[in-house]
Order: sequence, then structure tokens, then C-alpha cells
Amino acid sequence: VQLQASGGGLVQAGGSLRLSCAASGRTYAMGWFQQAPGKEREFVAAINWSGDKTDYADSVKGRFTISRDNARRTLYLQMNSLKPEDTAVYYCAASRYSSIYHTETQYDYWGQGTQVTVSS
Repeated sequence: VQLQASGGGLVQAGGSLRLSCAASGRTYAMGWFQQAPGKEREFVAAINWSGDKTDYADSVKGRFTISRDNARRTLYLQMNSLKPEDTAVYYCAASRYSSIYHTETQYDYWGQGTQVTVSS
């Protein structure tokens, strides 16, 4: 399975962006991770196969929303009230199993990343 992330860009603080991740094949659990300059990749949000279960990092709760359209094989991350500390490369990931996963090793496939830059 190949994943293609898109939708990143430059936005002012308080603004919004929607990231998309298109999958070439069927995926089950999916998630988003972020990697800021000089830092390790960190969990942002996860969703199970049916989309009825989601989880978020504390830093994005109430501001970001993860969703998916299985018919289109596409994962989304709606990011609102963006802050400069949200600046990072965002990666989508997919698992061959359906649950909520928080660590990198639980995912089997990764997208190439899309840059999000939030200016103050």
C-alpha cells in the first residue's frame, strides 16, 4: 500500500488547514504523526477502520479532527486554531490491523510527509 499525503502549507496562527492522505489499497487503522525540526516523530491522531473510534494527542485535542472516507480510501486531518508550535512535517500512516494505535512501530505503511508551517 502506498500513501500520498497532501494539503500542507503556510498559514497564520489561528488559521486552518486540511491534510489529506490517499491510499493505493485497502487500509485498516490509520493515523497522523508530526515531526518538528530537531525532534522525534510524535503521535497526533488515530482512527480505526470504521471511523467510530478516534484518539488525539493532548496538544491537539479540541483543535484537530481526524476522519476517513473508505470509499475514496482517503484519510483527513482538519486542523483548526493552528499555533506556531504545530509547525512540523506531518506523516500519515496505515496499519494492516484495525484498532487505535499510538506508536510508530504499530503502523506498516507511511506517506512521504507534508510540511505545515504556522507563522506567528
